[in-house]
Amino acid sequence: MARIILRLLLSIALYGVLSAQQSNPIPLKIDSPAIKQHVEKAKKIAGTEWSTAERYFCEAPRTDAPDDPVIEPAKIFDNVYAIGNAGTVAYVISTPEGLIMIDSLRPNQLETQLLPGLQKLGLDPAQVKWVLITHGHADHFGGAAYFQEHYRSRIYIAEGDWDLIEHPPARTGGTGTPAPAKPKRDLILTDGQTIVLGSEKITPYLVPPHTPGSMGFIFPVKDGGKTHMAALFGSVLLITTLTDDPGMQKHLEAIAHWKQVTRQAKVDTELQNHPLMDNFTQKLEMLKQRKPGQPNPFVIGQNGYSRFVGVMEECMKAEVVRREEAGAH
Repeated sequence: MARIILRLLLSIALYGVLSAQQSNPIPLKIDSPAIKQHVEKAKKIAGTEWSTAERYFCEAPRTDAPDDPVIEPAKIFDNVYAIGNAGTVAYVISTPEGLIMIDSLRPNQLETQLLPGLQKLGLDPAQVKWVLITHGHADHFGGAAYFQEHYRSRIYIAEGDWDLIEHPPARTGGTGTPAPAKPKRDLILTDGQTIVLGSEKITPYLVPPHTPGSMGFIFPVKDGGKTHMAALFGSVLLITTLTDDPGMQKHLEAIAHWKQVTRQAKVDTELQNHPLMDNFTQKLEMLKQRKPGQPNPFVIGQNGYSRFVGVMEECMKAEVVRREEAGAH
């Protein structure tokens, strides 16, 4: 009953957000029956719980932005904290042996969001032993070099993305934004090879092609002393047009791989580094109002997580068909 009430409250909050968007609706694409078949399947899988994810992945994606609203630093589990903004989040996991940080925001968000967030949560940045990077773009590794230099934090990145960071593509656009400081090559994330700090075990899985070394992470979290299994898919294609056709096929393969390993791990908790499609800010507000005994809104059950991945998969299949049809004309 408590979980039903929780989902009802989330649906009410989401209705308000979607209603506000109606004043400036995003024109949707006119698709063929073959494409609509995947979209309709995604809608069916989504139900009301993942309707935002379906709309994002299938109909109206957007990228994160430097001016996304800053979130209040939050303790979301007994051992997990969230810092950042509505578009991009870094997570901190506490262990008896120190802190593990997943991602480190943009370079210019170190002093404005990341370090102040740690301070507000009562977390000592000097205790960050590991920084795990989901992929080698500056909005994820931006603060890594600082932690490496100031606190001797060890930096974990997949081999392909160490290469990407060290030899980035030529910058275009003339934004005037300074290039981010690069961490020195350190530890390597490898598909399926669990890394351990104290009692905390995190298993990374390779999920390209957002970058060659994009990673997803599966790890335990605790809520009221009860252990749940969380997953963070670090390779969401925020804008699919930036990925070529072979890349889209690799993305579908990565999603299939992710579906398999998350089912095997019995994942029941969903987290994202770009939480643009999972009602993240609404869940944070629900946590603030949570009463003793009520469920954690980030714990959505094994079926709930499987459906989240299923929505993403069907929407990406729709995109592949859309490209095939465009190429045939």
